[in-house]
Amino acid sequence: MAEQHTPRSLIVSLYGAYGRAPDGAPMPVAALIRLLAVLGVDAPSVRSSVSRLKRRGLLLPGRTADGAAGYALSDDARRLLDDGDRRIYARTEPKLAEGWVLAVFSVPEAERHKRHLLRSRLARLGFGTAAPGVWIAPARLYEETRNALERLELSPYVDLFRGDHLGYAATAGAVARWWDLPAIAALHEEFLAAHEPVLRAWRTAPAAPEDAYRDYLLALDSWRRLPYADPVLPAELLPDDWPGRRSAEVFAALHELLWDRGAEFVRPFLSGSGD
Repeated sequence: MAEQHTPRSLIVSLYGAYGRAPDGAPMPVAALIRLLAVLGVDAPSVRSSVSRLKRRGLLLPGRTADGAAGYALSDDARRLLDDGDRRIYARTEPKLAEGWVLAVFSVPEAERHKRHLLRSRLARLGFGTAAPGVWIAPARLYEETRNALERLELSPYVDLFRGDHLGYAATAGAVARWWDLPAIAALHEEFLAAHEPVLRAWRTAPAAPEDAYRDYLLALDSWRRLPYADPVLPAELLPDDWPGRRSAEVFAALHELLWDRGAEFVRPFLSGSGD
């Protein structure tokens, strides 16, 4: 499946990469429109997507220091981005000895819409399905899971446990049932097909800050979905040809090469001096 960069997703990626002012200052609407135009997003699409993010409580309207209209991140949005950073930029590989976190839930039939929301949220956090009503993930995801369930007011329906897998099937075989590993591998291969050539090109011939901004934001927008689809399992539980490590290395290299240079392009727009 070809990569999909929606206006709303690109706006979230832009705020995640360059829009978290320490003082909480809003990003000017004019800057959002100009910066998204570089990625081929027109002004009506930007405004429509910003409105949806505002309705979801992720963006708050405000004024910049010079009085221009803008949007700042809400506290919830900052927490979501901070949680995302721990996954998106993680470089440590998990150990099997760290164990697992289990989410066991029961939702009354009268509130079955919350059952769907709970399943959807656990899947988006990277959980696999061990049995009906029993979801599993690497233990390091406990704090983020707890925060997400509390934020969505789903914690009354869930019990969380830490533990080890003691059998009877080999853990590597069980993991292949809990997660759709071929589908996750395909996502990594898709990322590599789109962005590994970009990395090679930058290593061969560095280009302008605008190009760095565009290539970095597109890579980030693609990559930030992967650490959620892929729970990042210990290496001994994965096939020998697992592409996840290589795609993580490609993203880390693109971040190292492009983030600072992209910031050179973004900074004037955020200060109100961009063309």
